[in-house]
Formats: sequence, C-alpha cells, structure tokens
Amino acid sequence: MLDFKTVNDKDRAWFNKDFSRVLSLTKLIRMSLLTGESLAEEDYSEFFDFEPNVTIIYVSLFQKGKKHIRWGSRRETFIRTINRDLEMIRANKRFSEFDVKNDIDCRIMIEVMYDRKVVKPQDINIQKFDDNRFEPGITGVEVQDGNRAYFYMPTDAITYSHLSLSNAINHVASKMPIGKMTNRILERLNYVAKSCIHYFFKSRALITYKDSIIPLYRGNLLYPEFDYNLMLSEILKSADWLVKNMHEDGRFLYYYDCCNDNYIDHEHPTRPLNNLYYNDLRHCGGIIALLNAYLLTNNEVYLKVAKSALDWSMTILREHETGFGSGYYAYYNQKAKLGGTGVLVVAIMRYRLITKDTQYDEYLDGLVRHLVSRISDSGEMLGYYIHPAYHNGEPLINMTDEERKATFSFYYPGEALLGLALYANTFDNELSILVKREAQKALDWIVDERPKLYKEMFTSLPSDAWLMQAIEEWVKNPRFKKNNLINFVYRDADKMVSMTYNKDDSPYLDYEGGYYYNYGDHLFPDGARSEGLVAAYYMAKYLGDTEREKIYLEACKKTAKSQFPLFNCEEYTYGHLNPEKSVNSIRFKATRQWVRVDSIQHVSCFFARLYMAKNL
Repeated sequence: MLDFKTVNDKDRAWFNKDFSRVLSLTKLIRMSLLTGESLAEEDYSEFFDFEPNVTIIYVSLFQKGKKHIRWGSRRETFIRTINRDLEMIRANKRFSEFDVKNDIDCRIMIEVMYDRKVVKPQDINIQKFDDNRFEPGITGVEVQDGNRAYFYMPTDAITYSHLSLSNAINHVASKMPIGKMTNRILERLNYVAKSCIHYFFKSRALITYKDSIIPLYRGNLLYPEFDYNLMLSEILKSADWLVKNMHEDGRFLYYYDCCNDNYIDHEHPTRPLNNLYYNDLRHCGGIIALLNAYLLTNNEVYLKVAKSALDWSMTILREHETGFGSGYYAYYNQKAKLGGTGVLVVAIMRYRLITKDTQYDEYLDGLVRHLVSRISDSGEMLGYYIHPAYHNGEPLINMTDEERKATFSFYYPGEALLGLALYANTFDNELSILVKREAQKALDWIVDERPKLYKEMFTSLPSDAWLMQAIEEWVKNPRFKKNNLINFVYRDADKMVSMTYNKDDSPYLDYEGGYYYNYGDHLFPDGARSEGLVAAYYMAKYLGDTEREKIYLEACKKTAKSQFPLFNCEEYTYGHLNPEKSVNSIRFKATRQWVRVDSIQHVSCFFARLYMAKNL
C-alpha cells in the first residue's frame, strides 16, 4: 500500500516551487531551436530527478493547426539530453511549419521521467492503488523490445485523448515492428504483454504559456483550492461557448472532438457529416444552462439565445388527445421520450419564471397534459410514447408487461416530475390540481416501488439526480413534504458524499471530490450527479436541517473542485488542433478530449446552483 500522504505532500511541494529558472530554460530552448546552438551545462536538480542514461526527457512543440512534434532522449546529463532532443526536433521535416520565435503561438513542453520501476504485465491493474496501477495521465509506460525502448509519456493521455491501459499499450505497439505487422489491437496487446520488458514511471511536465510557464498535473492545470470566482468564470465562459456554437436553426453544436478537430460523436460514429446525431433532451439542458448564466449576469444575449433554442423545440412538437384535453409531446429521432417532453417543460418553466413571457403557455399546458397521461394506474411513468421498435412506431397505448419493462427509463421519470413540480408550484388552476393528484401517485411509486421492480438498474453510486431535483421542488408544497420523498434525497446524497475521494485517500492530487463506484476506480468528476447533491443541499436548507445543509455544501465544493479541470481554458488547450473551437467548452473526462452539449450543461448547471448558494 502506498503512503498517500507522503506521495501527495511531495507532489504539492513540487507544484509550490518557483519555476522561473525553468521558464528561462525554455527561452534558451527556443533560442537554440532557432540558432542551432547547444545549451550550456547547468544544474536543474532542484526541479527534476535525473539518472544518467536512464531518465528520458521529452521536448515537445505545440501550435494550433499542427500535429505536435516531440523527441525524447537519454544521455549522460540533463542538458546533453535536452540538446539531443533539440537536435532531433530541428531535423524533423515538419519543424519549419512551427513559428518557434512566437512564444504565444508556439508552446514548448518539457517532460522529465521519474520514479521508473519494472512491472510484470500480469500484475498491472487499473483498480488498486499500488505500484502496478496504470493511471491515465499520471503513468508513463516504457516497453523494451530487444535492444529498442518505446515510450508512452503520461501527457500522451491528454494529447491523444486516451483513458485506458489498452489505449496506452496500443499506442506504444503502433511504434514497434508489431504495429506494422497487424492493425488488430488484441494481437498487438498480446505481443507486448508476452514478449517485452515493461516499466512504469511518472513525469514532471511544464509548458510555456505566453510569457509564463505552467506546471502540469495529468497534463492539465492543478486546482488546489475551491474558488467561487473561478467557478463563476467557468459558468459564464461555457455559456459563451454555447452561444458561439449555436446553429442558425436554434440547435447547439452537439459534439466536438478537440483532439481530432471533428464533430463525429463517439456513440454515433457512422452518421454522415451532413446528418450528424442530435439529441432533444440535451438541447433543453443547454437552454437551462443559458438561463442560469442570464440569472447571474442579466446579459440579454443569454436570454435571446435560450429563446432561439426554445423556438427550435417548438418545431418538434406533435399534438394528440390525452384524456385530459389536447396534449403535446416532443418527437425527435423517431421517438417520443418521456424525458424529452419532461426536460422541455423544465426549460419552458425556467424561461417563463424569469421572463414572465406567456407565449409558450398553450404548448406548456399541452406538454404537461401529455406527461400526466403517461402516469399509469400504478403510478409508474411510461418511458416512451413512441418508439420505432414497438407497435410499428405508433403510440404505445396498450403495452404488455414485457414491453413496458423494455421501454422503462431510469432517468426520464425524474425529468418529467421536475417539470410537473415547477408547473404545479407556479400555477393555481385545474390542470395544476390534476398534476398534484397524479404526481403524488407517481412519486410514491418511484421512491417505494421502483427499487423492487427495477433493482438491476440501481448502481452503487446513486445516479438519479433529476429525481432529487424534482423532490427538492415538490417538498415546497406542504402536501409533498413526506418522509419517503425526503429520505430518498437524503439517502442518495449521503451515499454520494461517502463515495467521493478525500484529500489523502488516493495517491493523486486531483482525486479529492471525485466520485467512484468502488474505491480504487478512476475518478468520476460528474456534474450530472452533482446537480442532485446540490439539490439535496437546497432541500436541507429549506427544511431547516442545518447539519445536513453544512455537510452537503462542503461536499459540493469538494466535488466542484474535482470538475474544474474539465474546463478547456486557454492555458490547457495546447494539445488541441483548433483551440479556437475548443476553448471555454467542458469535457467529459479528465483526459478524454470529447465535448458534448450535456458535458457542458451538467457541470455548468451544478456550478450555477452552487454559486447561487453563496449568498443564501
């Protein structure tokens, strides 16, 4: 077992160093690249561990629109190693493409190996915190095949958008003779596992940024403290990204791969470029994120763009008779999802509460009638009204038990119940009376019966943040201030708090506040779940549960800090082919370079509610 505190204290001490001498070194490197003159010997042992002929040092050049170039060497001294790197970089056929004299456009990274250890392939793991663990962005891999050594540097996880051991080993194998013999990943992995000597190591990496230098952790900025101002900046800048990347028809840019500079969704990779996948639920999440930004700034641009997005949603509505009067539902991708209509109601209600604009009221009432019509006699909310795989794409009115279970959604009821709660707590009319009657039945079913009927859908780490938000809103009505509902939110929040990493219970500085399913998992910096946690805070405050209120607020701050590195700030986007497209967006994962409208929405909405709690 590693001594986490010692490891973390050593890393924190390194990040607290004055790196002005390393900045001077990068200026010498830049000059050497331009002139061809070698660097003079100098000692940098206060910053880097160096073992002669063992330590690998990489120098890399990054510039927008260019695939980065880098070289790694081993020599007798630190400076001789750097000089060899520079010699080989100058010899690269693409070197002339880089504007090395421009310290804004051309960024220089130094990455130095340390803590190199032999590992046996059969002992490598991704679950236990020990010397044999592969941790993306932290662990480097050296593979010796005969007399040649091949390297995967820790920062390769960032620059190649990797998140797994197989990504790393396949990347190494692609440079080896086996990489030319076969494209089959399994064959490559088997060869490397059986025929090569393996080392794991860590690295110290720094990169220039304009006239400064930044020490990198997991290839990213290290955020040692929670900061309200930083959080506000990420909220507003990510909202600006949504505004900048809205299509003329009112849809948002759905997906962007920062590493490869394309819009090919990893879940729908075969869609043609002129008909890329889009999702109406996540579209509505973008609307809510913009409305939060407006609440924090009164900037009319956010409101205007949110309305354009709402107008697009109106174009996908279909009308039908519900039994309670005329209804509307969202129909997109040949499906009518309970959640699609539910989140649209949430978005309209948020917009209406802010603007008092009544222009969507007819649609709003119809959407609410549709949601109520999908509550069965038992209280179960039916996941789909139309699904192309059932009833020939016709409305799902009379379903068998098998069809009902097959089309049940874990998340859609919570989304619908949040929309209904906002409606019921705003209006005092016949429809709101109907909503309250039917929603009470649905809430009791989902809290008390769903765990029995769909227990296989529950995970060790609670995930129904939409339902937590819905109950937070419902308990504002005395009729719904019920123990079974309140305790559901508290139980899930308490479990989320217990299933986050703390300051020194992992060997990684950025794990604090990250969620896990099982201790040892790679962290989940998860904005979606955190929306449920912050809802629990607001509910505890409303109910006067001061102890829980304090616990949840501190937990929200911790998990917010774990999500700060997901933001694509200008300093971080060195590895992106087109930083102008990616800057201010929010990624899925710590090293994976994928952005989607909901990866922005969930983090932004969680941050916004947490920021608003600052003044309560």
